[in-house]
Amino acid sequence: METRSGSTRLHEFFRTMARKSFAELGVGDEVVVGYVAAVMTEFARADRLYALYTESGRAVDSVVRILLETRATPTDTRSLVRAREMRKYVGDYTLFMSGLFRTHIEQRGALDYYLEEGRRAYWAVSEFDLTLYRAGFLFFQQLSKNFEYYSGALDYMRKAYFAPGSGASPFTQFLKQVEGWITSGLSDN
Repeated sequence: METRSGSTRLHEFFRTMARKSFAELGVGDEVVVGYVAAVMTEFARADRLYALYTESGRAVDSVVRILLETRATPTDTRSLVRAREMRKYVGDYTLFMSGLFRTHIEQRGALDYYLEEGRRAYWAVSEFDLTLYRAGFLFFQQLSKNFEYYSGALDYMRKAYFAPGSGASPFTQFLKQVEGWITSGLSDN
């Protein structure tokens, strides 16, 4: 089980790696780096990859299913907040997967789909934020407009710093690396 200090150390590790990778490519700023590090920290826990549930309690386990869940027009504040949450999750999930697991997504022929849905999702979040009178809508517009750059920077980071061994499942390898970083205090990296 991950501790609060383990999560904090992992977040700082991801922030350092993201800062380094994004700077090497000349994309993003410190706010974007912090956000991306938070997404990576969140999804480093296997149970967070599929963190949304339908109204009936079934795990929402694909971008298509999430989009089907959000196709109804929100009619009240509660449904607006839920729709925003689901769209943010789509943006975060597609950013994480198209960045760190790009090869897997490409093998499925879905990279363009993930990039487009990620852009759309973050743009929708910005619109929900406007509707809900929340600050931060410009940040989500920035994530939308530059989605492919940020995803590409994560792909670069994976290739440069998190390359899996030959024949290893990229998911299993990444999660084992994360587990090792948490338990070893991140000193090896």
